[in-house]
Amino acid sequence: MSLIPGERLHYAETHFKFKLPWSLLFRPWPEILVDFPFQFVPGVEPTLWIVVRDAHRFPTQIQKLDVQIKGAGLDNAPLDATKTFDLQICAMEQFCFFPVKLGALPAGKYEIFCNITAQRIDSEKNAFGDTKVFSRWNYHGLKSKPIKIQVLAKEPPKAPGFVAGEMHCHTHYSADHVEHGASPTVLQQAAKAVGLDFVSCTDHAYDFAYLTEDYTKEADTPLTRFDMLREEIRELNQARKEGDESLPLLIAGEEVSAGNSKGENVHMTALGPDGYLPGLGDCGRNWLDNKPTLKIPKLLQMTSAHCFAAHPMQPMGYLEKFIFRRGYWSHKDLNLDAEHKIRGIQFWNGIRDEGFKLGRLWWIEELGKGNYLLPIGGNDAHGDLNDTTSVGLPLISLRHSRDHVFGKVRTVVRLRESALTQEALNEAFAGDNCYITDGPALWWERGDKVVTFHARNTEDFGGAFRYIRIYGRHRSRSGKLAAEESVCMESLVAAPMSSDISVHIDDFAYLRAECETAAGHFAMTSAAAL
Repeated sequence: MSLIPGERLHYAETHFKFKLPWSLLFRPWPEILVDFPFQFVPGVEPTLWIVVRDAHRFPTQIQKLDVQIKGAGLDNAPLDATKTFDLQICAMEQFCFFPVKLGALPAGKYEIFCNITAQRIDSEKNAFGDTKVFSRWNYHGLKSKPIKIQVLAKEPPKAPGFVAGEMHCHTHYSADHVEHGASPTVLQQAAKAVGLDFVSCTDHAYDFAYLTEDYTKEADTPLTRFDMLREEIRELNQARKEGDESLPLLIAGEEVSAGNSKGENVHMTALGPDGYLPGLGDCGRNWLDNKPTLKIPKLLQMTSAHCFAAHPMQPMGYLEKFIFRRGYWSHKDLNLDAEHKIRGIQFWNGIRDEGFKLGRLWWIEELGKGNYLLPIGGNDAHGDLNDTTSVGLPLISLRHSRDHVFGKVRTVVRLRESALTQEALNEAFAGDNCYITDGPALWWERGDKVVTFHARNTEDFGGAFRYIRIYGRHRSRSGKLAAEESVCMESLVAAPMSSDISVHIDDFAYLRAECETAAGHFAMTSAAAL
């Protein structure tokens, strides 16, 4: 792990001191925090998780949890309730996730304040030690923040015949000095709560190569740890098949540090590869020795899985580029002339920031070259169900944001078969019809000389649409594509929650759409090639 300012770090590891004698963050307690899915669909009882990390070093008893719920339902009726849960949980493992059912809540938006009463266990003396009360978490110097959740009145809008999923998230196999992750079981339960149909668990290739018990020591073989994730997911999917098919499908994927055409490290996600794909280039454990393990074309030759450019244009600092040899994706890196090519670009990575804007522009440039790559959305969540706690200044300070929340940005793809399986999902991503969203549904259907765009929303995500825009790119009689896209149709006034817009094909090479709701929720479609 690096001390470089500006590097985006995730969960705050308060016990790793870079072999230094001090750290302002260090406390002789396990890390303890309360996490909660950001939304709950109808019929799912709100459940929170108490997350405890490094309790194998600092055994602790979680005695009780005091919860205060503040907010209002859709009818604006205020709610201010308190609950106390007597837990008496003994935490002694490296990673622990303890669910606590909160009870039914009416549809609405809420802030939840949590106080945890915990007592250290002196295992040598077989006795209890100090007792402390933590507000939300026990991170030193980081002010407590309330959990924010929304209980939906209706299921999230979704196109008929489509399935929605999280395309970029991490399990506890991605744990290292500062990153956390969640167990596949927790992610499956959280996915059901927020309304997902599938989850692609994309753990770092370099984390499979190191031990969870000691993040600085190499594993005997990365394949063993990758197979452990696959087996854990296989068992959960088997239980889903034999029992509750409402549980989301889990996929053992991977986020690989790959070499681009300039010999720099970029990240590529793979949807359920058959075997481990090596990539240790920017793992941070080798200091300045950060040459990519394998380049993108070689990795694509090693798998038949759909692969995606992950956060390809996310801005980074000069020191991060120099120390970790990180770079950006380019047209050449898409491997479009090969038999196995990059299938899509994940430029929406939790928030619509500069990386989103630059990635979207690059995707549109590729459309102008006739390369109909899929737009992909994900969150890069490292066990972050409600918000992200991360390192501000290593060893000194922490920070908090809500930028990378599990399941918030969804990729929704048209399923050609009725049953959701990994094989059916692979076939769906081989097609060209998908959309990405953090709320509304927006999709297209080809017809006789027309393409019809459908937009759907609910009051939960802001009701009416602020705009619906249809974009297209003209093709000349010689087959040459226009240099720029054009807005061929736009809703200039508030469009209703259920809108259908048909556009004549004419001389368009492709058509696509974007929309935003009155509450700022956004969606955009793939390109319908004509």
